Amino acid sequence: MSRRTSATPVAASAFPPLSFSEQGRVRYLHFGSPWVQGAMHLNRPHAIVLEYVQQMMGWLLFLETPQRMVQLGLGAAALTKFCYRQFSAAEIVAVELNPAVITAARSMFCLPPDDARLSVVEADAQYFISRPHHRDWATVLQVDLYDEHARGPVFDSVAFYRSCRAALQAPGILAVNLFSNSLFGDPDNLPHSLEHLRAAFDGRVLAFAPVHEGNVVALAFNGPPLSVDWETLYRRALLLEQAYDWPVRKWLSGMKQVNNLHGLSLEI
Repeated sequence: MSRRTSATPVAASAFPPLSFSEQGRVRYLHFGSPWVQGAMHLNRPHAIVLEYVQQMMGWLLFLETPQRMVQLGLGAAALTKFCYRQFSAAEIVAVELNPAVITAARSMFCLPPDDARLSVVEADAQYFISRPHHRDWATVLQVDLYDEHARGPVFDSVAFYRSCRAALQAPGILAVNLFSNSLFGDPDNLPHSLEHLRAAFDGRVLAFAPVHEGNVVALAFNGPPLSVDWETLYRRALLLEQAYDWPVRKWLSGMKQVNNLHGLSLEI
């Protein structure tokens, strides 16, 4: 059963209709448009199919034992299922405003029922994360909030990212799915998104190179300064590749290039 926490009720008519498609052995979630809002391999329902969603787990390069992991935006529950399965000692909280998305995650994408470790909360993400009792609350915060148009995050202000930072423990990491409109001939909102994120996190932001059309995952760091040599990071990336079959060393090389990082160590 999901729990509802919202400042005001939201009518079902305010949400776009959900639709589903399948290609090969992969099932996709859509919010009433061709844009993909989530995916699941039918033979491996707990695996993460989309590479940008895999990158949302990029904080594993820096943190190993999260206590509480929070996802804002449920989608097809890929992150929620993966974290619930892989981190047996952690509490997993997913926040989703649309009740139909929660229902679809349970019925179509194999999201398990709530239990002592897993909570799916029906709530407005911005309202939820800004509550005073959520300060210093999450070790990892994963934000993937898009509407049916999928041309930019639903919440993308400095104030929202400051609320996210306030909700993080120290150390803690925010992973957020941003979007570059430039591929579609629109004014690119990605620089503004990164500017807002850097303003909220005192510049402690690293972006991955894009791996899908327009999606750019960024990590933002809270807590004490971090210094780690690249050799250690590449060893960690190799271990993650062996464990999950993700191209993590490629991501790390792209991160160095995109963020213009030099020297023998990463300082952030």
